[in-house]
Amino acid sequence: MKSAVLKALGGVVAVMVACNVYAQASDAAADAQTAPAASAKADKKANRQLGHKVRAALAKAKGLDVSSINVRAKGGAVTLTGSVPDQGQIDLAGTTAKGVAGVASVSNKLNVQQQ
Repeated sequence: MKSAVLKALGGVVAVMVACNVYAQASDAAADAQTAPAASAKADKKANRQLGHKVRAALAKAKGLDVSSINVRAKGGAVTLTGSVPDQGQIDLAGTTAKGVAGVASVSNKLNVQQQ
């Protein structure tokens, strides 16, 4: 009688341990899946903040018409697109963007368009 109870108790313990291990493995897998999403969110926020900093620096630059300039930032790389009235403003926009903290490179795709 004791051996039957011990066997049953051993079976219950084995099932409990197996369920507990499975639950922990599932939680770890869920955490691993949410980590990249959180990282992607943080990257987007950092890119957006850098874009705003560059845009603010361009707006403060004397003699630069920013009304037709678009700024995109990704991982420290900034891309300027749009149009400005003359070549001097293209150069000014590029050097201003390069001077912003956090900017690793600038792709200046601005073009001259008489307004």
